[in-house]
Amino acid sequence: MNVFLLEDDAETADFVARGLKERGHQVELSTDGVTALQRLSSASFDVVVLDRMVPGIDGLSLLKALRAAGDNTPILMLTAMSQIHDRVTGLEEGADDYLVKPFAFSELAARVMALGRRPATSEPTAVLRIADVEMNLLRREVRRGGRVVELQPREFMLLEQLMRSPGRIVTRTMLLDRVWNFGFDPKTNIVETHMSRLRSKLNEGFSRSAIRTVRGAGYMMDDGV
Repeated sequence: MNVFLLEDDAETADFVARGLKERGHQVELSTDGVTALQRLSSASFDVVVLDRMVPGIDGLSLLKALRAAGDNTPILMLTAMSQIHDRVTGLEEGADDYLVKPFAFSELAARVMALGRRPATSEPTAVLRIADVEMNLLRREVRRGGRVVELQPREFMLLEQLMRSPGRIVTRTMLLDRVWNFGFDPKTNIVETHMSRLRSKLNEGFSRSAIRTVRGAGYMMDDGV
């Protein structure tokens, strides 16, 4: 497999890179987030291993940028940040796996192999579809059942976040971060207000809601809408 490794600690980087190469993988190493983002934006890899605390762009910000750009490459976060909320944040932002330092190389290698065995995802598409809802990202157009649904920019962004995670819960915190960049008090009801407007527009003329509320967790869309 072709593995990209972001790690600024020279000893750890050498240890991981040599071990993966000995197991037959190709490894490309970067030691800072800016260079890593440039490289990952221009080349394809089977698995990406990201250290979280690196110079330039930190690993979490890099992860968010990749997912926002539609990059679905399997990503393993490799970090000394071991608190539960650190792991939850990493996984909520799109990491496929999370391994805490110090670690056993055999476990790292097994996790990389497991991620690499996942079915290949399709190339990024300009059109997202879930059930009878279709979003054209290039034309910034949404249709349900063939009917055009006129949305405001924030409503479009909310729907895009849900449609990029079919069958998965998108939390209120995730929406505040990705749509409003935490520019509001976490106690604000702005998510609920915009979600209500979005639902009203999507559901007009339909008996079933396109967006499900998962009580105490967040929102989701799936093919059962």
